[in-house]
Amino acid sequence: MADIVIPDGDEGQIHVEYALLTSKGIVIIDVKDVSGHIFGSDAMDNWTVLAKQRRFTFVNPQYALYDRIAAIKRLVTDVPVTGYVAFKDGGDFSKGQPSKVISLERLIEQLGAKKQAIRTELEETWMLEWAQLRETIITARADELLRS
Repeated sequence: MADIVIPDGDEGQIHVEYALLTSKGIVIIDVKDVSGHIFGSDAMDNWTVLAKQRRFTFVNPQYALYDRIAAIKRLVTDVPVTGYVAFKDGGDFSKGQPSKVISLERLIEQLGAKKQAIRTELEETWMLEWAQLRETIITARADELLRS
């Protein structure tokens, strides 16, 4: 599922860029398009980018990812949920890569290698919870439209 809105568990809503049902559970993916040398760690609030005569910072994207994972976990209690911040080509973590960070290319490789296994390994209970999650998304979007 792409570009979805779900309840955040605090009477609000949270946007999820991508949610994939895999043989390992649900994978949440936030895609970032940042080019240059990226300096960040799990403990840093802000990450720094050095790119072609330009320097800027952005908020550690792991915090928002953890909120999205928690929101999905509240809705699908029997399915493992994990997530990644996937950087498009051009982002280089030359001083070390934080946890939950992966290149988009590498993530696609990992998911593609497991694609065939997904069809045979998914548990029926996961499919039921996936369907319930999809219904929650429809409800969340309808509520959002009503408030507009």
